[in-house]
Amino acid sequence: MKAIVVTEQAAGTAGMKLVKRPEPQAAINDVIIQVHASGFVPTELEWPSTWTDRLDRDRTPSIPGHELAGVVTALGYGTTGLSVGQRVFGLADWYRDGTLAEYVAMEARNLAPLPGDVDFTVGASLPISGLTAWQGLFQHGRLQAGQSVLVHGAAGAVGSMVTQLAREFGAHVIGTGRAADRQTVLDFGAKEFVDLDNDTLEDVGGVDLVLDGIGGNIGKRSADLIRTGGTLVSIVGPAEARPVDGLVVDFVVESDRAQLSEIVQRVRDGRLRTNIGNVSTLDDAVAALNPTERRKGKTIIRVRP
Repeated sequence: MKAIVVTEQAAGTAGMKLVKRPEPQAAINDVIIQVHASGFVPTELEWPSTWTDRLDRDRTPSIPGHELAGVVTALGYGTTGLSVGQRVFGLADWYRDGTLAEYVAMEARNLAPLPGDVDFTVGASLPISGLTAWQGLFQHGRLQAGQSVLVHGAAGAVGSMVTQLAREFGAHVIGTGRAADRQTVLDFGAKEFVDLDNDTLEDVGGVDLVLDGIGGNIGKRSADLIRTGGTLVSIVGPAEARPVDGLVVDFVVESDRAQLSEIVQRVRDGRLRTNIGNVSTLDDAVAALNPTERRKGKTIIRVRP
């Protein structure tokens, strides 16, 4: 099968290569998925799991990509809940070969049914962005209706999901980004926009919840904006500052079939729009994942036409 592999962490996305690899075999509780579309998060190449296994042994050349939509082609021994020929989408295992390939083996529990009226390209754009937004807001941020939410990077794949879900839940959403992102952020449902290059972040005042997808100095300054009892949730690693009288949480997104189903249902009924930028083929994936200019939205690799 065709697959994208990486062998050197220092090379980053420029070190990606399109090669031929053996098709994976299904282990116990696995399924084999014929990948129709795959998502990729550039920070994957900074994750230890891309390069080593759980015992810290080198596992290169490894296939990156953890989001996918496709069709089940085989079931491993003991696998239940899915059937051959079923359309699915989900989040592949961190320490195993990923989804930038024609086939992938993964645990059945990491997949959810993909309704027939949702395109594979859309399905592949949802798992990491959707689950990160859902878990950041509701599990870790404990969002309640009427609260205020500050979303850093609100025009991005995750930030736009956070904005829409928080708005649906009855929160007052303030989005941040570059000046060029203003209209995009407001279109996704934010009530206010902060231009991080030209506006003063502290003018926002106190908020109940910060979803930080930027980190660095912006994350540090955000800790001072948390109201008593509020929460700073970082999706870019441990926060560098803590609220005086609030919580700070950083987390790694987890697969959850029920949450995936909630997310895709919102896409079906129009409550949630995914944020897709460029769509490319597997043959052109290396170039697509090494853009020469800033791209808005998520890049999806369409593995099959």
